Amino acid sequence: MPYGTLPVVVGIDLAGSPRRPTGLCLLDGTRAVTSVAFGDEEILALVKLARPAIVPIDAPLSLPSGRRSIHARTGEHLRECDRELLRRKIRFFPITLGPMRMLTARGLALKRRLVKMDYRPVECYPGAAQDVWGLPRQHRDLFGLLAGLRRLGLRGLKKTATSDELDAATAALVGRWFLDGRGTMLGGEEGILVPVIAGCGRVV
Repeated sequence: MPYGTLPVVVGIDLAGSPRRPTGLCLLDGTRAVTSVAFGDEEILALVKLARPAIVPIDAPLSLPSGRRSIHARTGEHLRECDRELLRRKIRFFPITLGPMRMLTARGLALKRRLVKMDYRPVECYPGAAQDVWGLPRQHRDLFGLLAGLRRLGLRGLKKTATSDELDAATAALVGRWFLDGRGTMLGGEEGILVPVIAGCGRVV
């Protein structure tokens, strides 16, 4: 715990390709420092520096039951956490759909490396969290999302923060809520981390 008194969280909005920007957010207490990275080594360097208690990642980190490879053309397409999202009418892209395969492959590889480094990566879906908190998703109202995250207590977010950075900040805040006992894993331990609003049991 090298920074403040609360556990540090690193949120990652992972891009499918290292040629595209990945959003990063180092959350120390209520102060969020965002940036972008490209290659996996850049991402892992920040994690190693921050030594976070949890690493919420916006990317699929598990495969459907019985499926051995994301590249197989047959087999189950949905995980239990995906079915939970469907039941709650949350929009998402199935992990076996087109470009999602590349993101899933990268997410699984990054998860393996983080686990070997003794960190705790968990899957997070910022869009679902934003729905829980009543915030606009980044593609609809980027500045509204920025304002909403600030209202939820995040300090230090830049006015120039990109959509990738704000989704990473969302993921980091979900991780902080989870450490505070205000989060749950949809679909079990291999599922998707989402916030829970106290007093109403609201997940999505």
